Amino acid sequence: MSSSSLNCRHGIVCHLPGHPFGYFGWPSIAHQADGTIVVAASGFRKAHVCPWGKTVLCRSTDNGNSWTYPQVVNDTPLDDRDAGIISLGGQRLALTWFTSNTTAYLKPDPETGWTPELRETGAILDTWTTDMCTHHIGSWIRISPDGHYWGETLPAPVNTPHGFIVLKDGSWFYLGKKWDIDRKTALHIHDTPIQACHSTDEGKTWKTLGTVPLTAPLNNDLVHEPHVIELNDGSLLGAIRAHAPLRTVLTRSSDGGRTWSCTEDIGIPGTPPHLLRHSSGAIILVYGYRLEPFGQRVMISWDEGKTWQKDLILRDDGPSLDLGYPASVELSDHSILTIYYQALKAGEKTGILFTNWELPA
Repeated sequence: MSSSSLNCRHGIVCHLPGHPFGYFGWPSIAHQADGTIVVAASGFRKAHVCPWGKTVLCRSTDNGNSWTYPQVVNDTPLDDRDAGIISLGGQRLALTWFTSNTTAYLKPDPETGWTPELRETGAILDTWTTDMCTHHIGSWIRISPDGHYWGETLPAPVNTPHGFIVLKDGSWFYLGKKWDIDRKTALHIHDTPIQACHSTDEGKTWKTLGTVPLTAPLNNDLVHEPHVIELNDGSLLGAIRAHAPLRTVLTRSSDGGRTWSCTEDIGIPGTPPHLLRHSSGAIILVYGYRLEPFGQRVMISWDEGKTWQKDLILRDDGPSLDLGYPASVELSDHSILTIYYQALKAGEKTGILFTNWELPA
């Protein structure tokens, strides 16, 4: 099925390819009660890996036809990455993100120092002490009463790009990668499980529930970036990014997240996932597609995730595999607005783009 048969319209949320800090990535999206759409992303960066990432917000009050210039709402001394945005009802929003120690990925040559291309980056990283990184690194949450003023920063026990979800009873449920830090090096430990956590006091405290068991040959190093949805019967459906090869796998819990089924490979070579319940009853799962032709794709279930209409193409014109992390909201006309990061042309910095589309008949 082609993108045209899905009745797609493409557009731009934020694209600043000529800006020296014009790289934007890893977005998420939420609705406010007055109809405002808010997109969060990591922006004003130089590259996919750099020390300058900031959490930014763009807003639309006309169903995505026009967008505000990105507003910086988080700028810690570290790299602020993977912003999630969650509606809490009314105008209230929650923001999630994590901070990254860029020194884990970019290091000077022990004999010659920083290359000319990385000299500016190196000048910043040379000032990052272990104590400073240890103080600022983590997975975080902030709450806003209106989407403009943001409250205190709260730590979270897990992390994932689109953050936690709000359950039907109003409590928060966070399926994410367990967040552990080596305090001697101020580096994130990656060999941690996918864990479910629950909060009844809006993130002030969290209770760890259960861990997702992995089907061989998967291990904790190969699973990341899950998203979860509450099903009609109260059970939970989780979708997880898996590697070797890159794909999305599913897991389920029927006891509130205390126990989970072993990961199930459903034959989707794309990731990471985002799940949305449409007013029609359909569950929509969007994901980035990093095989040629690069782009964004979707799969749809009409039976609570038991079967799927797979590999529907939202767009297939990505100039490189540096793209993805799509997320969706339903508009008032029941069409879907999916945002993601992608470059428009080869060699350009990535921006935040959107596709407005309709469910297939």
